[in-house]
Amino acid sequence: MSDIVISGLGLVTPFGRGVEPYWQGLLGGRSALGAARRFAAPLYRGEPVGEVPWDPAPGDAPRKSAYARAAFGEALRAAGLAELPDGAVVLVVGQAPATAPATAPATAPAPAPDGRLLDEEREFLGPDPAGVLGSGGGSASPRVLHLSHACASAVFAVGYARELLRAGAAPVAVVVGSSVLNQYEYASMDVVRAVGRTAARPFDAERAGISLGEGGGAVVLEHAERARSRGALADIAVAGAACRVSGPKAAASDAAQVARCMRDALADAAADRPDHVHAHATGTGQGDAAELTALEAVAAESGARALPVSSHKGAIGHLLHISGAPAIAAAALTLRTGIAPPTAGLRAPEPTERLVLPTAPLELAGARTAAVNSFGFGGNNASLLLLRR
Repeated sequence: MSDIVISGLGLVTPFGRGVEPYWQGLLGGRSALGAARRFAAPLYRGEPVGEVPWDPAPGDAPRKSAYARAAFGEALRAAGLAELPDGAVVLVVGQAPATAPATAPATAPAPAPDGRLLDEEREFLGPDPAGVLGSGGGSASPRVLHLSHACASAVFAVGYARELLRAGAAPVAVVVGSSVLNQYEYASMDVVRAVGRTAARPFDAERAGISLGEGGGAVVLEHAERARSRGALADIAVAGAACRVSGPKAAASDAAQVARCMRDALADAAADRPDHVHAHATGTGQGDAAELTALEAVAAESGARALPVSSHKGAIGHLLHISGAPAIAAAALTLRTGIAPPTAGLRAPEPTERLVLPTAPLELAGARTAAVNSFGFGGNNASLLLLRR
């Protein structure tokens, strides 16, 4: 069976536009979290957030679509695609789009009295597929699907895209989405006491909660032969994927389900162990503890004694639905460069037995596999196993 590879990546993060500024920020152990300059909400009390420093051109609103469109364009360019081919599929991840029909769920924000959605509501909904694609869809309109699996949405979408490609249902699939700081999602995190009053410190013994961030991400997937035929990179394969909606806990991660998801991804890839893990690790007490427990169990089963584990959320915050995109980018670049990034904000790592939690760039000579974990409310659990060919 042909490899399904990642041929293009695109990002907009609190480090700016592009994958490279993000990667350099991670390697430097820097944090882009700070007091908001743009974001405001009734419940916001000045906690650190990850704001995108780039403001779209006047009239290029909503920002949610602009960020996704920028990431989409970068990913296509990285893949060497001037436009999408006939039959391509675009999987948009996020909240229900603002273009949803009148039968949308009653929980969606009500429009303004004149029928228009308020700007703040547009930054909660979507992103709007039409605003994301712009002219990048080419003359042939791609098929657009929408997936929403809480904070595991992007990794769920990559797993689904791989199955579409394997089945011959599309020549190219693009996963794209974005997150913008808004009062609705901020309130949803605050009400469950997940928001930290200080900057997120994943895996730190003194961690106090998440920091919300914003940005956009895109991942282009296709068969290796197709990518190579036009000179695109085809060195990172999505070798394994496991996506599950399971677990008895609606909010906090469940260690048993996390471990099961990782085992399934490894089995799908016919791999014994990952050489590196890019963890979900948001900086909450319960969530990080459950993931560490699961990682220790998986490492013990495979005989690993010093498994490196990193997280990007201390650097740019939690991008919610699209948080899997920067995780996938970090894992892919770890395999390409042989360097695992540190976790920003990590000063007092939790004690571990078989794991290494880097506080500085860590060389990984010969690393070929990297796991990506992504978990969300409602028992949405997903893991990928990336393989460098």
